[in-house]
Amino acid sequence: MLKIRPFLKWAGNKYHILEQIKAVLPKGNRLIEPFVGSGAVFLNLVYQEYLLSDNNGDLINLYLTLQAEGEPFINYCKSFFTEENNRKNRYYGLRELFNTTNENTLKAALFIYLNRHGYNGLCRYNSKGGFNTPFGQYIKPKFPEKAMQHFLAKAKNAVFKVADFRDIMKTAKKGDVVYCDPPYAPLSATANFTAYSSGGFGSKEQVELAESARDLAGRGIPVLVSNHATEFILNAYKTARIERLYVQRFISCDGANRGKAEEVLALFEGA
Repeated sequence: MLKIRPFLKWAGNKYHILEQIKAVLPKGNRLIEPFVGSGAVFLNLVYQEYLLSDNNGDLINLYLTLQAEGEPFINYCKSFFTEENNRKNRYYGLRELFNTTNENTLKAALFIYLNRHGYNGLCRYNSKGGFNTPFGQYIKPKFPEKAMQHFLAKAKNAVFKVADFRDIMKTAKKGDVVYCDPPYAPLSATANFTAYSSGGFGSKEQVELAESARDLAGRGIPVLVSNHATEFILNAYKTARIERLYVQRFISCDGANRGKAEEVLALFEGA
């Protein structure tokens, strides 16, 4: 079976380790993803239903708009991918429009434009919640039409919500399977990437996620969590079954340092 690529560029995209995730994630009726991101796992795993959430409201607004408006919305998004719009001053003008508009369809279309024209595909916000990824200077950004069509087809059985992971995980019931791909714990004190939404995700949230996973496992609901293989994370996940793997980094501000990092897939499940 061919893998389906997400239509968004996304830091930590799980497209390249789908086989490892498939091998560990249990079967179930509904897949819950509290950190859906680009949706690579959702797109490539088969469940009857999907509950997909994120605390990034712009991301979920995009998915809801695509789900509701379909092909006309895809064509509207494509209209932003012009030679004129692939210029620095135009990019910053459209970025400002994105940060100020309250029109959901326009904001959703601009999110794709910014994702494909911004530097390294980063989704970054400032302390006031404004999208601030700089211009990427690509020769001709590609519009992901086919990938959006694949997402639209798969989204028929999906529910999208803007929510905190704690709230979504509380709704899980027997028969559900939960996959969590949170912002990763930093590999060092100076490498904390937590700004993919307007909120943060620090050590407190990492511990609370592990506690939520243990609670669900105790109720017979399996939870698989991805993260860096740091001492802090291995201690937080000590009751889980750990699979270690080395993963290539595809988004980094320093191109020379896009090396491999050791990660874990931690499966919390009842006895």
